[in-house]
Amino acid sequence: MNTKFVLVSSAIFLGVLGLSLSFLPAEIAQGFTINTALPFLWPLQLMGALYFAFAMVNWVAKGAAIGGIYNRPVAIGNFTHFTIGALALLKSVASNHQMSPLILVLTGFYCGYAVLFGLIFFGNCLPR
Repeated sequence: MNTKFVLVSSAIFLGVLGLSLSFLPAEIAQGFTINTALPFLWPLQLMGALYFAFAMVNWVAKGAAIGGIYNRPVAIGNFTHFTIGALALLKSVASNHQMSPLILVLTGFYCGYAVLFGLIFFGNCLPR
């Protein structure tokens, strides 16, 4: 498996989410009908900072060997993040059948990355 592609694509995905949440929290909250008062926006901006930081970790690690015993913290961090996120999104989608198409796309990305990072973490993948 080409781990460089997985790390670069996840870095771009998380970077876009992070920058969007950091600089457009009111617009995103409004799109999801969340209260746009100031006390409700800073958690979105903090979440954006976390996404962007994770994107930077993935970007920096893209050229290193990942899988098995190599760069285990990067692999397990990504696997944990995407697996828990995928489970939360799947639960939300299953309980609400009138979900926004954007949430369905986000759920697909999270499920895909959870599987890919699971293969990387539990397998012996090295960059090729």
